[in-house]
Amino acid sequence: MKRRTRIRTISGRARVYLQKDQALELAGGGARGFGRALDRQPDIAPKAAPSRIDWVPDLGARIGSRNWWRGLVTCTALCATTVMLAPGFKPLVGAVSAPLAGAEWEETRAQGIAPLGQGATTGRRMAANDLVAPLANAPERPTLELSATLGQGDAFDRALMRAGVGRNDAEAAAALVAQSVDPKAIPAGTRIALTLGRRPDRTVARPLEQLDFRARFDLALSLTRGASGLTVNRKPIAVDSTPLRIQGLVGSSLYRSARAAGVPGKAVESFIKAISTRLSIGRDVTSADSFDVIVERERAATGETRIGELLFAGIDQGRRKVQLVRFAPDATNVDTDDESSRGGWFDANGQTERRAVSGMPVTGRITSNYGMRFHPLLGFTRMHKGLDIGAPYGSPIHAMTDGIVAFAGRTGGYGNFVKLMHCGGMASGYGHMSRIAVSSGTRVQQGQVIGYVGSTGMSTGPHLHWEVWKNGAAINPRSVSFASVAQLSGEKLRAFKARVAQLLAIRVGV
Repeated sequence: MKRRTRIRTISGRARVYLQKDQALELAGGGARGFGRALDRQPDIAPKAAPSRIDWVPDLGARIGSRNWWRGLVTCTALCATTVMLAPGFKPLVGAVSAPLAGAEWEETRAQGIAPLGQGATTGRRMAANDLVAPLANAPERPTLELSATLGQGDAFDRALMRAGVGRNDAEAAAALVAQSVDPKAIPAGTRIALTLGRRPDRTVARPLEQLDFRARFDLALSLTRGASGLTVNRKPIAVDSTPLRIQGLVGSSLYRSARAAGVPGKAVESFIKAISTRLSIGRDVTSADSFDVIVERERAATGETRIGELLFAGIDQGRRKVQLVRFAPDATNVDTDDESSRGGWFDANGQTERRAVSGMPVTGRITSNYGMRFHPLLGFTRMHKGLDIGAPYGSPIHAMTDGIVAFAGRTGGYGNFVKLMHCGGMASGYGHMSRIAVSSGTRVQQGQVIGYVGSTGMSTGPHLHWEVWKNGAAINPRSVSFASVAQLSGEKLRAFKARVAQLLAIRVGV
């Protein structure tokens, strides 16, 4: 009875321990049971179907077990099968061509691609044979296509000679061109296409066979060599000179709106400058106003377009219209090279107003006013008939309004002195200049530089002495307004009205 009880007790304890171990394994807890459930499986497993047998187990785990030995046998069998089925490592024998030698080798090397350091002649020459005869001199091309560009102040014949044309041909070409157009009138930057022919000897220049260039916007010239020498061929180009008219709203910016509408930049600047003589751009012109611009335009039949000067500037404010037209009533008596002499701006009624560009002819500060003063050099009080304006040495001096130079030179205490005669009995003088920029008898425009600040004559330092006379009597320059108003009349007014009607008849955007 005691032995049976002990066995049962041991069996009961075994079952308890087994249940505890299984509980730990199922719960996954404890270092003892974690990951070792497979290790405690018995090596002798029940028979399974062949499809469920693992024929390729991991040979790094459970070394020595039944599954491990099965995997080793499988690996050994696969390796043996691979070795038995291998084709072997016998080398494949290929056909090798015979090496080249002699002329064949030279031709192959000349046409092959190889480094020059290994003796290759790739791209240098072809291998010569018996039919090749060496030349004493390389032959010249039968013709040469060249181009020349005319520089600023350049002579036509010198431009051709720089390009390679002989002196005789260059002078002959320049003489032919002069028969059709003034060579000095050809604009700088004009490109000249040249064709030079075959020459009989290397010691002479190639003959000029053909020459083509655009002499004017409406004319192209072509020179060709014939049996009798060079001949010129004129090619007139049809040009449409209808001006361009653009209108639009001012918007937030007059400049940006005009540029967005297609007005050229220089034309917009001229437009704003003209309108500002009658209106304040920032104060009087609003975003609801509309602008009207007419500029010169030339359109050639070859497709080129050339934009010229501003002809008409208008601002429509609804209740008020400002219309300014560029017009030169005395165009035959002015210097057309000066931009300001090409004509002034007149309103639709034929009236113009010109204002001084600034309050003084030079930028500086007044050091001595008009009136009685103590002379710093003479040492006594006397009448000072002008204004002394202190400015840095060499500062430019501008004419306050249009006039004619009555005197330009050195005179007494004034040093270098310039006197201008204006309309209405007005005259002005500028003294103590370091250098004079005009000559007697010439016409000057408002704002033109007539000299530079200096300290010549009776002077204590660099400054400008400025005097103004009215009918020969000196007056205070600060009391004079240099704005001028002119009104067209007679034949000039009728011509101006016709010009205004012609401009306003231009359609927008055509």
